[in-house]
Amino acid sequence: MFADDFTGAAGSRLNGANWLYDIGHGYPGGAANWGTGEIEYMTDSTANVYQDGAGNLVIKPIRDGAGNWTSGRVETQRTDLAAPAGGKLRVEARIAQPNVSGAAAAGYWPAFWMLGQAARGTGATGWPGIGEIDILENINGRPSVFSALHCGTNPGGPCNETTGIGSGERLCANCLGQFHTYATEYDRSVSPEQLRFYLDGSNFFTITANQVDATTWNNALHHGFFVILNVAIGGGFPAAFGGGPTAATQSGVPMLVDYVAAYTAGSGNNGGGGTPTGGKAVTNANGPCLDNNAAATGNGNRIQIWGCNGTVAQQWTYVEAGSTLRVQGKCLDIPGGGTANGLKLQLWDCNSTGAQVFIRQNGGYYNPQSNKCLDVPSGSTAAGTQVQIWDCNGTRAQQWTLPS
Repeated sequence: MFADDFTGAAGSRLNGANWLYDIGHGYPGGAANWGTGEIEYMTDSTANVYQDGAGNLVIKPIRDGAGNWTSGRVETQRTDLAAPAGGKLRVEARIAQPNVSGAAAAGYWPAFWMLGQAARGTGATGWPGIGEIDILENINGRPSVFSALHCGTNPGGPCNETTGIGSGERLCANCLGQFHTYATEYDRSVSPEQLRFYLDGSNFFTITANQVDATTWNNALHHGFFVILNVAIGGGFPAAFGGGPTAATQSGVPMLVDYVAAYTAGSGNNGGGGTPTGGKAVTNANGPCLDNNAAATGNGNRIQIWGCNGTVAQQWTYVEAGSTLRVQGKCLDIPGGGTANGLKLQLWDCNSTGAQVFIRQNGGYYNPQSNKCLDVPSGSTAAGTQVQIWDCNGTRAQQWTLPS
């Protein structure tokens, strides 16, 4: 479904079609200090996040002369990494943990993890019920790995939050500064379903669906996810194992990532295309239907509103694996993958880019790459008005019936 080998030039930024950068001390509208108490300021600077020219992503925490820390946190643009019903999802990466230990590592917290797609654009306000899968966490330069599932309610609840259902500390010999493969598999082909964790191909921890109630499990896992890579400094987890950072903590020791990949297999899987649902009209709250102008199928054809008429130009399907809206075999698309308010939408060959991801959210369609919503300009009802992307505002111009 997804892969990045980080083959860019030395010092280059990440591929923006694959990744977005988190900035600051938390999501807009979300908890302070990323909800964990960590102290670093996340940036998109190539001092903190860059490709090294040797096939690796580098995330480097840095302390300035005043004692302030910066670091990097990046997320996949795609939020549709999901196990198909009856199938499996595997997400893995080859990572070298920061090569630092002892007092020099106090406060270091590198991680490779996933959040449920409902976190995107909402400040993760539904945590932990929306699901979090921690594939690799390491704290304070210990020779170990922690893995966990976060779910249910906080504090306490069926998943023992804020700790989650965790592996505890597991030995990870030679993992500091050396590459190892970390992975999770969510398996819906077995009963009860399983969430398995792997180090270098060895399954060291498994969670089964019958450890919690069905609603908690389904809310946490029966949906898409996005991947996060980051190196935090300080916070509750390092504090539980001695704390930090301190004056002795070493600045500038990076986490290296050779690749990230996500795979699906089994029922419902067809190479990431998914199974369309619907074939129905998508109706705006003000009355008109989403329409492919003149039922033409050329790339770039305008997508507009029109009186609902039941024609093929208005028979939309929503594909869960990929979170795309499709009509007449092609996808709703943002030209050039742009992010500006007012960009008019078009029909285009489906290509799995962020320009075609429209998540069903809050009664409308949200595009994570642009952080904007499917919108009718000024709430117009005039036939032929071309639809656009615009800042999400919850107005009727952004409310649509959803194929199901």
